[in-house]
Amino acid sequence: MTRLLSLVATFCLVTATTGLLAQGGADAALIQKARAIHDRVITLDTHADINPDNFTRAKNYTQRLETQVNLPKMVDGGLDAAFFIVYVGQGPMTPEGYDAAYKTAVAKFDAVHHLTREIAPGQIELALTAADVPRIARSGRKVALIGIENAYPLGTDIKRVKEFYDRGGRYISLAHNGHSQFADSNTGERDGKWLHNGLSELGKQVVAEANKWGLMLDLSHPSKAANMQTLALSKAPVIASHSAARALANHSRNMDDEQLLALKKNGGVIQTVAFASYVKINKPDSPERTAAIAALRKEFGLPAAGQGGGPGTGGGQGGGAMNRLTPEQRTQYVARMAELDKKTPGDPRATVAEFVNHVDYLVKKIGLEHVGISSDFDGGGGVTGWNGAEETFNVTLELVRRGYTEEQIGKIWSGNLLRVMAEVDRVAKQIQAGQK
Repeated sequence: MTRLLSLVATFCLVTATTGLLAQGGADAALIQKARAIHDRVITLDTHADINPDNFTRAKNYTQRLETQVNLPKMVDGGLDAAFFIVYVGQGPMTPEGYDAAYKTAVAKFDAVHHLTREIAPGQIELALTAADVPRIARSGRKVALIGIENAYPLGTDIKRVKEFYDRGGRYISLAHNGHSQFADSNTGERDGKWLHNGLSELGKQVVAEANKWGLMLDLSHPSKAANMQTLALSKAPVIASHSAARALANHSRNMDDEQLLALKKNGGVIQTVAFASYVKINKPDSPERTAAIAALRKEFGLPAAGQGGGPGTGGGQGGGAMNRLTPEQRTQYVARMAELDKKTPGDPRATVAEFVNHVDYLVKKIGLEHVGISSDFDGGGGVTGWNGAEETFNVTLELVRRGYTEEQIGKIWSGNLLRVMAEVDRVAKQIQAGQK
């Protein structure tokens, strides 16, 4: 019912996306076909970052917040399900560091439970199994799931793997940006420094524990060596919760063909990420533009820009940095950035079409059954045309334009990920029963 109510709003949204329509030659019939498919399949985004400050009685996801993901925007865009992320940045590998990280992680677990149990149980429910997802979607409510980005909060207590599973976590990455006590990070490639040459002995134990309790292992942030070792050790399929194809964008966060083929052999799935600077490596900005962006970001108290600098992106930074601003500051920043774009144009930001180029490449390289979709919204993610949950339909429209069938689109949007989730649960039950 909620999707039908948002039909007119979504149609207007897509019609307004003139760049996308011009690229695809989309017409009313194509939009109508895509809309019908979008309404029937279950759309699932495996990576949306959260801030517990947005999960209170006074301020929460039932409201149309400035966040890229919230319930009104999910309704507008027809996004059925999202993994809300328990993310903790890498810190010192000390008892004090582990304790602080654990408390931060627990606060994020609690935030999701507060939303689904107390604030809006009639609008969204937490899914703990693959079967829960279609059941909840059929009820007309949105689906929340929990992913754990960076195992750092585990400290050195392996028992916390089960604790985090019991708190609702259903996937976990062994590192983020910066080496953890469990695995090297992809950032070692940039820095030329490694700590474990892949997984540590403790990391190998976490792989086994994750298999035992039913946590999907996530390859998106660890190093290639750590990922290849995880693939060799895991008794269950794994995922890359938010990565793209390195063959199309040479970034250490993306997976190269060797990793992709190993993922296929493992039976896993890569959730193609719509993070502009992972979809497209922008040409370097002019010195004039670089200086102007740096000055603007400093004025608003934002961190230094990353690579890129398409229109309105502030040097490649997405929702994660922007959400540090108040709504008023964000409006001012976007307006100032638009002025800067006119004066010193940069290489255009990645688009939905370029994002789906990665989907196409991955489907051809490892097969449609191993490809899914993610955004990394509110953590820096977004491309022109899919820069928030309210624009989710544009992804389906582009898939339809390229000839994907409804069955194929259903698998890409959620079917493949749910298959892996169910298989990981099956393997865990076998291990617990001493059968594997």
